[in-house]
Amino acid sequence: MMEIEILRSGFDFLGIYGFFDGFMPDNLDWLVFLITSVILAMVIINALVISTALLTWFERRMLGRFQSRLGPNRWGPFGLLQPIADLVKLLTKEDTIPEGADKPVFTLAPIVFLVPALIVFAVIPLHGSSFLGRLNIGLIFVIAITSVNTLAIFMAGWSSLNKYAMFGAMRAVAMLVSYEIPMGISVVGVAIAAQTLGLSNVVLAQDIPFILVMPLGFLVFITAASAEMSRTPFDLIESDSELGAGYHTEYSGAKFALLQLTEFMAPVIVAALVTTLFLSGWRGYGPIPGPVWFIIKTFVVLFGFVWIRASWPRLRVDQIMSLAWKGLLPLSIVNLFVIAVEVFIFNPGEAGLSTRDLLIMTGINWSITIIALIVIFNVMGQSKLKRPEPVALPLANMYANTTVSKKATDLAEAD
Repeated sequence: MMEIEILRSGFDFLGIYGFFDGFMPDNLDWLVFLITSVILAMVIINALVISTALLTWFERRMLGRFQSRLGPNRWGPFGLLQPIADLVKLLTKEDTIPEGADKPVFTLAPIVFLVPALIVFAVIPLHGSSFLGRLNIGLIFVIAITSVNTLAIFMAGWSSLNKYAMFGAMRAVAMLVSYEIPMGISVVGVAIAAQTLGLSNVVLAQDIPFILVMPLGFLVFITAASAEMSRTPFDLIESDSELGAGYHTEYSGAKFALLQLTEFMAPVIVAALVTTLFLSGWRGYGPIPGPVWFIIKTFVVLFGFVWIRASWPRLRVDQIMSLAWKGLLPLSIVNLFVIAVEVFIFNPGEAGLSTRDLLIMTGINWSITIIALIVIFNVMGQSKLKRPEPVALPLANMYANTTVSKKATDLAEAD
């Protein structure tokens, strides 16, 4: 594998630990570890919250541009203070709990929904010296932690004692369970190609970004991830016919703010995962530091999510479930099989796949991707419909099927 020079950042776990360990007594190692963990946790939490607030402003402004309107523009320059206004509004609303609701579960659901998002971001490597990013089971850790959201959504709907909230929760749970399978299989393809489960090592294995090496796996992952986030066109949680917001129908105040924070934080997490797994993470070109490359790639993925939301209509529930089981699941299995066969043939060993091997895989996988998509589109696509000839109903026009022409006088007499 090509060796690259990694920009080392001093602001990571080891850097902070070494700073405090330099002047703390040797018998207080536990206190150094605790202080380092608290500082790093606060940095991650605040960075995520600020990024989420900026994303809400950016998404609303971009949707306004897509739809020929202004978007938020009252609070601050270009509406930049709109997220703060939204936060103040939510925190000043009355925090109510429905009578008869399961109060402990109702209160715990927003916390269970938020914590996994914060934990996942902690293991995403923003640069080469990331301590937690070198976790040797990073991929398994991410898949395991993100699956907790299914439980949190069901808790929120069940504990509300509201049938419409329960309907929204059941739709969301069914969709999450269905799309977790192809997403997990696509991640297994990444692990096989990179010969590792560590996220930092996955980045180092991408001499050629995996979005080019395995385009089919990328399409499956990004589609399934959009469904996991309930992003358009997979936003089944809301139901126009029921006039309900889904599993959080009964939530208000700070609890509703936590649910919305997590919902808008999800695109940031997924964009960072896409950057790590398919866009070679912090690796870039020129004198630009690695973390800057990571932020640029993440922003491009976020812009793609906003673009899709502005362009695609919502799908029906049967179309969404059919896409998961009849479309993405076969495609993910095909991608996994092809990647496994290619790695078996090249037999890279401990050195990993070379650039030459990745180039050959890129050519083969693009051809397989095009063929697989054509087959799936023909299987799942709706056949061409012929417009039927219009037939007038007898009650609408009693003379439509007669060949006798009536005079105006005869029509008057018939009346």
